[in-house]
Amino acid sequence: MDSAPIPSPQRTEDMTLIDIGANLTHDAFEFDLEDVLDRAAAAGVAHMIVTGATTEGSEAAIALANRFTQLSATVGIHPHYAETVNDAVLVHLKTLAESETVCAIGETGLDYFRDLAPRKQQKTAFAAQLELAVELKKPVFLHEREASKDFAEILQQYRGALGPVVVHCFTGDEAALDTYLDLDCHIGITGWVCDERRGGHLLPLLSKIPPDRLMIETDAPYLLPRTLRPKPKHRRCEPCHLEEVCRFVADQLGKTMNQLGQETTANSIAFFGL
Repeated sequence: MDSAPIPSPQRTEDMTLIDIGANLTHDAFEFDLEDVLDRAAAAGVAHMIVTGATTEGSEAAIALANRFTQLSATVGIHPHYAETVNDAVLVHLKTLAESETVCAIGETGLDYFRDLAPRKQQKTAFAAQLELAVELKKPVFLHEREASKDFAEILQQYRGALGPVVVHCFTGDEAALDTYLDLDCHIGITGWVCDERRGGHLLPLLSKIPPDRLMIETDAPYLLPRTLRPKPKHRRCEPCHLEEVCRFVADQLGKTMNQLGQETTANSIAFFGL
């Protein structure tokens, strides 16, 4: 069993954080989810948004959010599964989105890194889900990897009619960041930024993100922060590790954990209507 995180000396006991992206329906949490949630609470993570990536995953996210008051859900189809999107699926997503625990449409977008679905179908599925968000007046939770040009072009077509937009787990370059900020997007930062092997390019970009448009997340069970000390024996990231993301980003920005925590929590509450 995973052990409880060691509290950061920078964090006060009353500091609360919100994890805007946690894949808690993943098999990795099948047997100890309640312990995971207890560790999150101990680390100051007051609320978590469970990501929906398929119809089944969206249903499971809603079920968890209905079971635990500290959880909300998104409903959507990840670009990896874009081939599953059709009229019936979109109608089903619309029905799921009526749940009081659903706070956003997503995870949707484009992924040209893995290319697990044909790009044409990714674009079609992305546009269809943006249309759904416009219809339902819901925020959107977006995924983009190595597809910033096409992603921005599609998003631009709908941006005027959309509500709040967050590009979650941002890992792009400065040009992509500038484009998304120009499109009035919020930016989600994960433990990717803590990875000295591939996250170094993000460090100088953090200060370009306006404080009122920055949010933090774990993308658990993925992206365990490599700066964690002591390092856990396992490789599973949990919402409790949001504390380390907060600490690391705060250090990079010359802020205290409390300041960054207050800012990102306020942003998340306003964005998702929590």
